[in-house]
Amino acid sequence: MMNLPKPTSLKISLPLTNKIFILLGCILTTTACNHIDKSQKNEIDLKSDYSIYSKNVRDSFYISVQLPLEYQEEPKKKYPVVVLTDANFYSPMLAPILHQYEKGGLLPPLILVSIGYKSFSLMDSLRVRDYMFPASIPSDEMEAIGGGQNFYHFITDELLPKIDSSHRVEKDKRTLLGHSFGGYFSLLALLEQVENKRNDFTGFVSASPSLWYNDKYLFKLIQILKASAIKDTLNVFLSVGAKEEPKWSVQPVKDLSKQLSDPNIKKVITDVEIYSHLDHMDVGLISFIKGLEKIYNKPDQ
Repeated sequence: MMNLPKPTSLKISLPLTNKIFILLGCILTTTACNHIDKSQKNEIDLKSDYSIYSKNVRDSFYISVQLPLEYQEEPKKKYPVVVLTDANFYSPMLAPILHQYEKGGLLPPLILVSIGYKSFSLMDSLRVRDYMFPASIPSDEMEAIGGGQNFYHFITDELLPKIDSSHRVEKDKRTLLGHSFGGYFSLLALLEQVENKRNDFTGFVSASPSLWYNDKYLFKLIQILKASAIKDTLNVFLSVGAKEEPKWSVQPVKDLSKQLSDPNIKKVITDVEIYSHLDHMDVGLISFIKGLEKIYNKPDQ
C-alpha cells in the first residue's frame, strides 16, 4: 500500500448486597451504553457516503462526507471544507480525530470530504493513474499515464460544486490533503490553480510528496508562483520524515521548501516540518493534523 521512495454455566451463590451492587452496575452500564449509542447515532447522521461518476476521469469515485458535530445545531453557520485523498486508508483514522479535535477545541468545526475508490486494492493501483502528471518517464521506474489534471478537474469542476450545493460551506477556506503520491497531487493542484488563475483551495498539505517524479517536474511551481499575481493568501504545509530515503525523499523537500521562501513569491505562507523520528508511512496522518492546525488556528481566524 502506498508508494515507497524511489529505489523500495457456572452457578455461584452470592450475598444479597453483592447482587444489589451487580444489579446497579448493570443498570449503569446499560445507561452508559444507551448514551453511547445515542451519541454514535448522532454522529452517523452527520455522515453520508455515495459514489459519483466523473466525466473528466471517466470512472466512479466513492465519496464520504463528515459534517461537524455542531452542524445541525447551527443552521445558519458555514464551515471550511477539507478534501482528503487516499480515503480508503486515511478517512477511517482522520474522520474521528477531527470530531475529537472539534470537541476539545483544538480545531474549528470542519467538513471532511474524503475521496476514495471502490476497494482498498483498487485505490492502491488507481491512485497512480489519478495523482500524477505528466506521464512517467523511464527514470521514474514506474508506469503512470499522467491523469493528474483530469483528477484535478474532477475535484474542482464536479465534486466541489456538488458539495457547495449540498452543504453550508465557506468556499474561501478549503484545504487539500495528500500523502506520498497524494502529496505530489496536492502540490500539482496548487500549480494548476495558480497557473489557471483559480481559487478553489487556500490550503495545501503535502506530506512526503514524491518530488522526484518526472525529473522533479513540480519544481516548475517556483517560477509560476514568482510570475503570478495571487489574489488571496495561500497556505502550504510541507513535510517529510527524516528516516525516509535521503536522496529521493528528504532532500527534494528541503530544496523545495528553500525555494518557496524566495521573497519574490508573494502571498504564499509555507510551513515545513521534517519529523526526525518518522519514516514514510508515519508522516501522513500527523501531517494532516498539524497542517490543519497551522492553516485553521491562525490568530485572525
